Amino acid sequence: MRRYLFIGLIYCIAVGAVRAQERCPIIPQPAHAERHTGYFSLDKHTPIVVEDPVAAPAAHFLQREMLRLMTTPLAVHADEGSLPAIRIGIDPSVKGEEAYTLQVTAEGIRVAASTLAGLRYGIVSMLQLAQGEATPTAVLKIPAWELADNPRYAWRGLMLDESRHFFGKAKVKSILDWMAYYKLNRFHWHLTDEPAWRLEIKQYPLLTLIGGIGSFTDGTAPAAYYTQEDIQEIVAYAAERNIVVIPEIDMPGHATAANRAYPEYSGGGTEAHPHFTFNPGKEATYAYLTDILRETNSLFPSQLLHLGGDEVSFGSAAWQSDTAIQDLMAREGLKTNQDVERYFMKRMADSVYRLNAKLLAWDEMADAGLPTDNTIIFWWRQDKPAQLKTAWANGYQTIICPRLPLYFDFVQDSTHRFGRRWDGTFNPLEAVYTYEVDGLTSTAAERDLILGVQANVWSEPIPNGQRLDFLLFPRIAALAEIAWTPDEKKAFEPFSLLLKEHLALYRQHGIYYYDPFQPNANPEPVVYRIDRDLSVERR
Repeated sequence: MRRYLFIGLIYCIAVGAVRAQERCPIIPQPAHAERHTGYFSLDKHTPIVVEDPVAAPAAHFLQREMLRLMTTPLAVHADEGSLPAIRIGIDPSVKGEEAYTLQVTAEGIRVAASTLAGLRYGIVSMLQLAQGEATPTAVLKIPAWELADNPRYAWRGLMLDESRHFFGKAKVKSILDWMAYYKLNRFHWHLTDEPAWRLEIKQYPLLTLIGGIGSFTDGTAPAAYYTQEDIQEIVAYAAERNIVVIPEIDMPGHATAANRAYPEYSGGGTEAHPHFTFNPGKEATYAYLTDILRETNSLFPSQLLHLGGDEVSFGSAAWQSDTAIQDLMAREGLKTNQDVERYFMKRMADSVYRLNAKLLAWDEMADAGLPTDNTIIFWWRQDKPAQLKTAWANGYQTIICPRLPLYFDFVQDSTHRFGRRWDGTFNPLEAVYTYEVDGLTSTAAERDLILGVQANVWSEPIPNGQRLDFLLFPRIAALAEIAWTPDEKKAFEPFSLLLKEHLALYRQHGIYYYDPFQPNANPEPVVYRIDRDLSVERR
């Protein structure tokens, strides 16, 4: 008898070990997850209980999201005694701004966190556990899991370029929904560049009425832009999903669209990049751009303003023949165009700081002498690791977003024709997933300066929403695990198995995704007109 008891004990231990090692069916994988026996069954009588009034917005968020899964809305209550329920509560013992705990047992569900952000992420994890039905159902079974979770990085970002092609409010909201589903929390919005200006500035209406005309593939496309009311709506929509929206107003280069509207502030350009720069030699330029930033900052409560600062050399040769700029160089002792760039950015940085905002810039500004406590540097040039080291040596917090592998406008399959490559290299799903951020660092001090990671979607080869989906999905899921999940919890093969279920979810929601398991299932959308070699074009 003892022998059988011993064998049974060994069996239970083995099953428990396997269960503890089982991958939680959530993307991104939680920091700690343990599977338990059984399920919790929800029906129309299951209440959502708010344990603390502070948690009420999270409870109502869950109530809305459950409408996607159940045929009957769940009711939100302040207290339901000991009845089986979904309980949402603030718990100060859960440490971390975005940390949460989630317990699912046969008796009920409890989501706890010390902040609303944490509660939302716990709810998202619960929703992923509940996912599985193709259509809303009357009874929903959620497997029993215990999660204690916290993100690896504070900044988990996605950048969308809408200067080159405009996608509109509905598509942006869809992207924000999927960002929230994958616990991404920073939406970097590239709204101005060469092809078009997409942000309404009431003091300078021609920026959109003239600057908003055109796209990368059609210079005569009707003006398309976001009104200030649109911006406020999208910012509020993002905030409900714990996503901070960061606008980018590119300067002193990539200014062509703005200069079409107000040519008096142009610093010139080249034949390939006409009117590419603002004019750093005119005092009026600084007043004009400060007015724009003041209005922009009032629309985005993030208090973060990305000013670009990159690739100015594409058009700064014209500065050599500009009298105002030559006078500036003589007056300030500036010897090169790069000195002029740095002078310009310091002047505009002062404007940003007076607005009580932080300045964000691409890695060209890592050695521009901007204040370290109010500046964040985005490292995008994977072929220039020394520039990343310079940013760290100068004490800047950094966002890691290199072209390889985190530019999602790069193709993801060797057979794809439209999109970018770097010396033949592209960005397949596995390359994104297995990217090792810590491998960039050599000291703890450098690791501490990594604020987070971000994928960038430049839209030269993306003329419509279908192609945007094709390039974003499923790589957005791999990005989520880079940004959230500890390295020791990551493994590409089990991630791939779970991803197959997410592909079915994309289908349910009408997403035209790339299928890495059956590459021919969804053919690459065609881009008929690309005028330039995208492998050498742009960031």
